[in-house]
Amino acid sequence: MFQYMRRDDLEADDFTFVSVLGACINLDSLDLGRQVRCITIKNCMDADLFVANATLHMYSKLGAIDVAKELFSLIPYKDSVSWNALIVGLAQNEGEEEAVYMLKRMKLCGIAPDEVSLATAINACSNIRATETGKQIHCASIKYNVCSNHAVGSSLIDLYSKRGDIESSRKVLAQVDASSIVPRNAFITGLVQNNREDEAIELFHQVLKDGFRPSSFTFTSILSGCTGLINSIIGKQVHCYTLKFGLLNQDTSLGISLVGIYLKCKLLENANRLLKEVSDHKNLVDWTAIISGYAQNGYSDQSLVMFWRMRGYDVRSDEATFASVPKACSEIAALADGKEIHGPIIKSGFVSYETAASALIDMYAKCGDVVSSFEIFKELKNKQDIMPWNSMIVGFAKNGYANEALLLFQKMQESKLKPDEVTFLGVLIACCHAGLISEGRNFFDSMSQDYGLMPRVDHYACLIDLLGRGGHLQEAQEVIDHLPFRADGVIWATYLAACRIHKDEKRGKVAAEKLVELEPQRSSTYVFLSSLHAAAGNWVEAKVARETMREKGVTKFPGCSWITVGNKTSLFVVQDTHHPDTLSIYEMLGDLTGMIKDDRIEEYDQLNLSGMLA
Repeated sequence: MFQYMRRDDLEADDFTFVSVLGACINLDSLDLGRQVRCITIKNCMDADLFVANATLHMYSKLGAIDVAKELFSLIPYKDSVSWNALIVGLAQNEGEEEAVYMLKRMKLCGIAPDEVSLATAINACSNIRATETGKQIHCASIKYNVCSNHAVGSSLIDLYSKRGDIESSRKVLAQVDASSIVPRNAFITGLVQNNREDEAIELFHQVLKDGFRPSSFTFTSILSGCTGLINSIIGKQVHCYTLKFGLLNQDTSLGISLVGIYLKCKLLENANRLLKEVSDHKNLVDWTAIISGYAQNGYSDQSLVMFWRMRGYDVRSDEATFASVPKACSEIAALADGKEIHGPIIKSGFVSYETAASALIDMYAKCGDVVSSFEIFKELKNKQDIMPWNSMIVGFAKNGYANEALLLFQKMQESKLKPDEVTFLGVLIACCHAGLISEGRNFFDSMSQDYGLMPRVDHYACLIDLLGRGGHLQEAQEVIDHLPFRADGVIWATYLAACRIHKDEKRGKVAAEKLVELEPQRSSTYVFLSSLHAAAGNWVEAKVARETMREKGVTKFPGCSWITVGNKTSLFVVQDTHHPDTLSIYEMLGDLTGMIKDDRIEEYDQLNLSGMLA
């Protein structure tokens, strides 16, 4: 219409230009906005404050913040709208500190801040964790009597919640306009962020009782705190509410959040059914959330299916997507799929990014292809991030290449990179595989003494495993006795396995009793204890352990292995007879067993990586 108007030589006024500039924002077209700006100058309308503010707002919203700042400096008589447009633009374009500074300048220029400028500045403080400055702006909000405004109140709730000060957030909520749901959404989010999910759910129910119609944001906030069996019920209730209020088809991200809850709660069928109901018009963020959701919750095969479906919709992957998919491949040892995904990662250029490269290193290592892992690591030009180093060290360690893992750790230290908890876990695993007891002790002590890192459960478990495998059962017991936390199932299971190796029936029985107390349904405890008694010739106790297992209804599920030959993956369990090549498989197994017994298989190092690392 504006073009028709110009064609007919009709003169546009300030209201026309403001409307057209707003349309440029809605069309997300900076080029059109620049053209309209030129027309305002040509028509001598650029000096009109109404038009200048609209132009400033247009540049700010469309990301041309430098142009907006230049235009702001040219406006001779700025009003609160001018200041607000720039402050909001700065805050939305990663200029939070400058936005707060502009608020101070606004006050010095004699312009009273309003709810827009104050709420924006508080949000900026929240994003950069400038809580003390945020408190000062809170005082200014009280002075200007805008604390009851829902935007200001919500910003303050977010500010205090991110600092962990829930009580201050609660006080702000009590002072805010009770007719708006926005501050309640902010407080629900704050409660979830501070691990107070029960209170968040209670407030959500209160919101419903008070007659509010929840928004998509309300549901997304409450869903982020839903995990476990009880909260799976809450998730289902939220699902029903979204259907009732017709929000599911309006907001794809809400549907994706619900899918994530079902996956966390191991309700795969519910997740798949809901995913079919969610619009196919998913963006990259939605697809990445789906792919990582399946991968993180043990549904790796489904994760790969979703990745290829996304590719079918011609949605371009980003670094986050390419970090999630190799993880899915590694969990099910799908090396062929991993190699197929490696291609698009190279083509897109993300193989040089630390996150994607680390995921590939980890994937190849977990699939047993350490050579490919090391090739990716070597080709990575920027090794300033610790993530690829950790992936390679752990990959070496878990595949039995202890010397290479320790040598790479030394190289990392020479590169002036500070190791973290994951680094030391890899180093301790390497020591455990190589039986380097003295070195393992030193590395464990170095964590806290040299780097200020507090060992976690998995570090202690590695140390106990190292000592136990080496026959130092008494020392391992002393480590358990002096743990800074209560020994859990992982600790006692590790110790029990060591007792079994060295046939220490007495210590093993104590470890088993502790483990049964902590995890009564853990089948391996009874099996290990029975084997331990049997190895010591105590057949009566071995039988008792097996009978106790049956009496408690504990079931031992057989372990399984996958192997990929060509494009076909086969699954095997103990004493499996279902494979079509069973006879030839067992014949080959018998031959290999005989060769091992006759020492006719020589140990050799396939990689010879030590020379490459030197």
